Amino acid sequence: MEFVPPNAPIVVLAFLGTLFLLGLLALASVVAFAAKRPPVARWGLGAAAIVAAAYAGVLLTASAVSRERILGPGGMKYFCEIDCHLAYSVQGIQITSEIGSPPGTLRAAGRFYVVALRTWFDEHTISARRGREKPLYPNPRVVYVEDAAGRRYERSPAAEEALVAMGGHSTPLTDPLRPGEYYVTLLVFDLPRDAGTPRFFVGNDPALEFALIGHEMSPLHRKIWFAMR
Repeated sequence: MEFVPPNAPIVVLAFLGTLFLLGLLALASVVAFAAKRPPVARWGLGAAAIVAAAYAGVLLTASAVSRERILGPGGMKYFCEIDCHLAYSVQGIQITSEIGSPPGTLRAAGRFYVVALRTWFDEHTISARRGREKPLYPNPRVVYVEDAAGRRYERSPAAEEALVAMGGHSTPLTDPLRPGEYYVTLLVFDLPRDAGTPRFFVGNDPALEFALIGHEMSPLHRKIWFAMR
C-alpha cells in the first residue's frame, strides 16, 4: 500500500502556509514601497526569497531521497482527495494479439496488453464532515505504460472501443463514486514485442502537484508503478 503523497494533510498545509506567508511578505513590501520605506520593503522581499528558497530546497531534497516502487499483484496506490482517499489496484492483465470480432477485428502492431484497473473509494478514509451519500468525482488521471528502455506507450482508444463492443464492461476513470463503491476500467496498450519488462503507471494529471513536497509528480521525484506480470 502506497500513498500519494505521503502525509498528505501535512504536505498540503505546508504548501498553503508557504503561499500565505509569501503573499503576506509581498503585500508588506508593496505597502512599504508605497510608504516610501525602502529598507522595510527590501527586508520583506529578502524574507520572501528566503522562504521560497527554503521550500524549494525541502521539495528537491524530498525528491532526491525518494525511491522508485513497483507494486505487485494486489498492491494498492492511494491518492489523497483532501477529505478522503481513492485506491487504485490492477485486478489483472491479459495479453493478446487481436481484439474484437470479424469483420471488425483489430490486430496489434505488437501485442495488446489489457489492464483491468480497479478504482475504490475507501470508506475508511473519509472525514467526519463528509456525508456517506455525497459522490466523489475523481481528479483527472494520467495512465501509460513504460518499458525497460524508457519508451512510453499511451492507451489505444480504438482497441478499447473494440473491447467494449465485444462485451467487455469498462467504467470511465472520471465516473463518480460514493464511499465503499468501486469500478473497473479496461485500458488497452499496444506494445512492441521487444518491450522488455513493461510497467504500468496511474498518476495525477500534473497541476499544483508538482509543488507538493514528496509528491511523485514533483521535480525529479521517483514514481510508484504497477508490475505487469
